[in-house]
Amino acid sequence: MSVSALTLKQLRAILQVYRTGRISAAAEVLNVTQSAVSVLIRQSEEALGAHLFDRTTRTLAPTDAAEMIIGMVERILDDVGALEDTVSGLGDLTRGRIRLTTTPATGMTYLPSVVRRFRQNHPGVNLMLDDCAPNQFFANIRYERADFGIGTEPDDPDVFDWRPLHQDPLQLICPDDHPFAARASVSWSELHDVPLILSRSDYGVRNLVEKNLARLGVRQKMSAEVAFLGSAIWMTSCGMGMGILPSRIAAASRMDGVRAVPLVDPVVTRPLGVVTHTARSLSPASKAFIEMMAEDVERGGAG
Repeated sequence: MSVSALTLKQLRAILQVYRTGRISAAAEVLNVTQSAVSVLIRQSEEALGAHLFDRTTRTLAPTDAAEMIIGMVERILDDVGALEDTVSGLGDLTRGRIRLTTTPATGMTYLPSVVRRFRQNHPGVNLMLDDCAPNQFFANIRYERADFGIGTEPDDPDVFDWRPLHQDPLQLICPDDHPFAARASVSWSELHDVPLILSRSDYGVRNLVEKNLARLGVRQKMSAEVAFLGSAIWMTSCGMGMGILPSRIAAASRMDGVRAVPLVDPVVTRPLGVVTHTARSLSPASKAFIEMMAEDVERGGAG
């Protein structure tokens, strides 16, 4: 059996086992028996020449091979499912599908109003949102688990296209009883040895902060490291240090006991925009969503 002989049933079995982690759950979704799903997975592995799932105590865990192909499997099945949409509604947005990926903080800050307006205008378009961790963002687009993403500028122009939408100034998040809280602004040079709560080292905001502190000769003192930017706010309220966040994320994540103060000398901004795969064209629905979001960002809308 060769890869070219893979059937849609086998591809659907791979996808549902990947999504659910269980043969029984996949069988229920596909409306077939568990033994039928097991056979389809075994046939798929024989055709691909690769082991796709490892059995753990309670679930099936995808192997590296499964992670590498799942985006293509989804794309094939999406393309098959879109055949009817292509002839009956994609052009006028009466039907369609959008797969969007972004981080929780970016989604909370930028997407509510555009999602609300898009759903009202185009109720027949299915919007699928993956609110991923920051270190999963570019992988979702690279491996085509999403049609596009809303996030920071990519480093690899051979794989990703970039459309900037907004430059968001960074702000200092400090306890409201700290002297900084009474200020109109704080200069970066004043952060010398100030305990800072920073995002992980491979995240965009962390890179901006560290590069700027180093350029100014300011000694960095990190008190905590977070996976999600919003965590820096409640940790600041507990006295663990001070966070540095894009201004719109800070405004969307307000909490008692803290205050956001602009950082100046210099003003450092985090770029935000649309990230797409260079080899993947956007559907009319995706293009319409992006244009609507560009309008919202220009007007300053979020909620």
